[in-house]
Amino acid sequence: MSLNIKDDTASLTYDAIVIGSGISGGWAAKELCEQGLKTLVLERGRNVEHNKDYPTATTPPWEFRYRGRINRQQQEENPLITKAAGYSDDCDHFFVKDADHPYVQEKPFDWIRGYQVGGKSLTWGRATQRWSEFEFTAPERFGYGIGWPIGYDDVAPWYSHVEKFIGICGNKDGLEAMPDGEFMKPFDMNAPLTHIKQKLNENYTDRHLVHARWAHLTDPQQVHLDQGRGKCQARNMCMRGCPFGGYFSSVSSTLPWAKKTGNLTIRPHSVVHSIIYDEKLGKASGVRVIDANTKEVIEFKARIIFLNAAALNSNLVLLNSKSNRFPNGLGNDSGLLGKYIAFHNYRASVNADIDGFLDKYYFGRNPTDLILVNFRNLHKQETDFFGGYTTFMNAYRDQHPDETSAGQIGGQYKDDLCEPGNWHVFAYLQGETVPKESNHVRLSEDKKDQWGIPLLVTSVSYDDNDERMVKDFHTQTSEMLEKAGCKNITTYNNKQAPGLDIHEMGGVRMGKDPKTSLLNQWNQLHHCKNVFVTDGACMASTGNQSPSILYMALTARAATYAVSEMKKGNL
Repeated sequence: MSLNIKDDTASLTYDAIVIGSGISGGWAAKELCEQGLKTLVLERGRNVEHNKDYPTATTPPWEFRYRGRINRQQQEENPLITKAAGYSDDCDHFFVKDADHPYVQEKPFDWIRGYQVGGKSLTWGRATQRWSEFEFTAPERFGYGIGWPIGYDDVAPWYSHVEKFIGICGNKDGLEAMPDGEFMKPFDMNAPLTHIKQKLNENYTDRHLVHARWAHLTDPQQVHLDQGRGKCQARNMCMRGCPFGGYFSSVSSTLPWAKKTGNLTIRPHSVVHSIIYDEKLGKASGVRVIDANTKEVIEFKARIIFLNAAALNSNLVLLNSKSNRFPNGLGNDSGLLGKYIAFHNYRASVNADIDGFLDKYYFGRNPTDLILVNFRNLHKQETDFFGGYTTFMNAYRDQHPDETSAGQIGGQYKDDLCEPGNWHVFAYLQGETVPKESNHVRLSEDKKDQWGIPLLVTSVSYDDNDERMVKDFHTQTSEMLEKAGCKNITTYNNKQAPGLDIHEMGGVRMGKDPKTSLLNQWNQLHHCKNVFVTDGACMASTGNQSPSILYMALTARAATYAVSEMKKGNL
């Protein structure tokens, strides 16, 4: 569906403004528009429409000059963004160019961004497991963070609301560390993983290898067909944009749905400078925008503002939203805006070989992995590190002849190319990190971008807690794979900088006390009630589960509350 992008400024006043069009921004737009609000979505990047703007979605590999691989010029011109998981020549158009969007790294930080309508929802990992009650309560229980103002029961119905609409494949496993949701059938578990799962059950009582939950349509329901989406074809080319709508993105799902209401306006090429605070009204009155192309300054007005620019950009916008009332950034009476930035620990992996199963294969290119559910620090603090970790795991077969093949040329070698090789297993860490006040972002005092907005300074780093978690992951995962009969087990620590995990969180965290947080239980700024922040910036801690579906659930919850409060005259 065409979104009929409105790039003029004839209408400057709306009921609601949403800053950002990615995973959470798309949900804000859907919920606000469905509930009758004339809504403007501001996107700093270009327009992208479903299918129309997926130029490589069906291009075969041999039509790419380097078979989709990154060439030397791309890497030299973009040393940062080319590190991103999934970045390649077939999808580089969904990622920023380094030179266009600079920032200041006080400590090494790889800030991965995609500026277009749909944002990073076009290139996200698509893992969608629910947070458990353990994750909401652990920081306060074990003393490494503040208490969340909400718990699992507050979010559970909104998880269901989101899951039914976007489509999640998975299995109901009855595990308290990874709650069940609204699922369609999962992809098959291949033979070696089924074997490993069995061996774990035989050797442990707390190690559960299960189908992960992923935003892929394996059995589309009517609501998905009504969105114009179809079944996932197991191509595993998601980063290019899916012409079938097989995985969830704002572009294929929430934004077109919002457009159907007649209440949506999207304005691309709109770089948000700041949120405007009205001293007389005691609340925000609108958003100041710089046109990305003309550099024209435009001010849009609205009664409700949702900030969904992705965690660090949301921090930047608030820090730059200064007024007499808020000289240090909108809502920043606590002085904590931009602080307690956290992320996920992706440094560790384990690889192994497993014999046998040579008569077994798998269907298509499965775009999902399994999860070994977190078993650390649940009911009690039992390790020398805080937090828990999710383990993603999969098994695959070589796609080339092994060393027993007769030479590297000739008929026998050609025949061997048609047969898959041996099985291998890999596992990688997604670990919780501890939010610390010293991990922060702030505005540069002397450097600005091409639109005259101060550059963001990132000062974020790992600590000893993260290193102890990596060590435990290596030890435990190696032991489990060994008991499952794997061999040639190797561990690896990539020592990547924060940011490359693309799960940055915090800086505008939720909390019970305005002295220690920026947002209340409804994702409202404590001191500016008509501004809501529901992307990763709102997180009080990182948990170990993938966060994107929590952002969506929090957004739907906050939007419904905002509309209710507006109708009561409270906003």
